[in-house]
Amino acid sequence: MAQQAPKKLTIFDLQAKVARGEKVFQVTAVDFPTAQLVDRAGVDCILIGDSLGMTALGYSSTVPVTLDEMIHHAKAISRAAKSAILVGDLPLGAYHACTADAVNSAMRMVKEGGADVVKLEGGEDFAPMAEAVVKAGIPVMAHIGLTPQLMSKLGGFKVQGKDATAGVQLLKDALAMEKAGCFAIVLEAIPDRVAQVITERLQIPTIGIGAGPHCDGQNLVLHDMVGLFDRFTPKFVKKYANVWEIIEKALADFQADVKAGGFPKAEHSFTMKDEEYEGFLKQLPKQ
Repeated sequence: MAQQAPKKLTIFDLQAKVARGEKVFQVTAVDFPTAQLVDRAGVDCILIGDSLGMTALGYSSTVPVTLDEMIHHAKAISRAAKSAILVGDLPLGAYHACTADAVNSAMRMVKEGGADVVKLEGGEDFAPMAEAVVKAGIPVMAHIGLTPQLMSKLGGFKVQGKDATAGVQLLKDALAMEKAGCFAIVLEAIPDRVAQVITERLQIPTIGIGAGPHCDGQNLVLHDMVGLFDRFTPKFVKKYANVWEIIEKALADFQADVKAGGFPKAEHSFTMKDEEYEGFLKQLPKQ
């Protein structure tokens, strides 16, 4: 009997899960193998995050990442994910100028990249862009708080909403994105009690990344949570493994093994029948 294909989740499954009081799981992947691991683990959403600029492309921030680069990675991830909702991040410059840019970029992410939905950063100022994309038929996940694309404006990678006025503005941003038609919202690097109030006020699910335990779901970058990114680790990340050290040891062991003659051995080699080898030797050109 053929194995049944896994059920593809939808935004309605996500919202129903939250309505039942269950938590949502979202993990950021960057390529085919990492997306396979995340999808097979049963995670609800795979974020094709522009953080791949740092984890996969070696940039110092998300700012240089282009839409073409995002689509290139999205294609690979979409080939791997069978059940998770694919959330395609729209990078800096892909939607900031006007609503037409937002719609066109979102269409490319879905048509070319294979994403199911798109994500864009920003609050009240970017609600018109989110609304235009939703009206064009593409679901949008919002993202407020620490918005890495605008880190120069924010003064770097800093916690947002730490004073009363800034906290109120975050709520206004969240409400504006909900009104624009977004189906969910990421809250990044904001005080836990502010995130709790936002979660209680909104009808759509909140997904926290450094926003405390009261959000409807949680997001981590796979490279951060398994120790595959060595430049820095945000305070809000919990490392569940240290794959970097494991790979370093494997590479050192490989070099030592080759140097000592321990690799490759017969079990790693291909053979030829004796009679074919004799024929091979006879046909060798004279030296």
